Amino acid sequence: MSTAQAKENHLHDTEERWFAVYTRFKCEKVVHKDLQAKGIECYVPLQEVTRRYTRKIKTHHIPLISCYVFVKVNRKNYVRVLETDYVLNYVKIGRNLIAIPEEEIEILKAVTREGVITAIEDRQLQVGDNVEIIGGRLTGLKGKLIETDNGKRLVVELEMLGKDIYMEVSPELLRKARP
Repeated sequence: MSTAQAKENHLHDTEERWFAVYTRFKCEKVVHKDLQAKGIECYVPLQEVTRRYTRKIKTHHIPLISCYVFVKVNRKNYVRVLETDYVLNYVKIGRNLIAIPEEEIEILKAVTREGVITAIEDRQLQVGDNVEIIGGRLTGLKGKLIETDNGKRLVVELEMLGKDIYMEVSPELLRKARP
């Protein structure tokens, strides 16, 4: 295998490094709690959001990055993270498992402490992107984005039937599909 095709893996035998894991939709806090119970250092950046209802005002702490939990692990704890309920997989770039620099985690911690973030957006999905639904009853369904009006339109190709199904999906329930 040539070096251009070699898989990159930043997982170390003894040194713990930061990685991101995908979780099921709205399960970040549960995963965080379960990982801590296993003794695994983890972090979920939360932002404080105030919601106004008819009869009350309520403050919520919601994840800054939907469906992500950051874990600090070495090779020994890699599988223990995957065995945690609601953890789907490690976030990879292509087939490469890339560590997140400690400095970037510290920046996330600092900006969430200050409460200055108003929104965080994924890189815009483009027409033709392969996408995956990450929440609701259609979780795991993959298709191709065919329209970019707020990233809501998704086409799912059912090759066995030779048919295309068109549906509208909320943008926060979509992410680029892993190859």
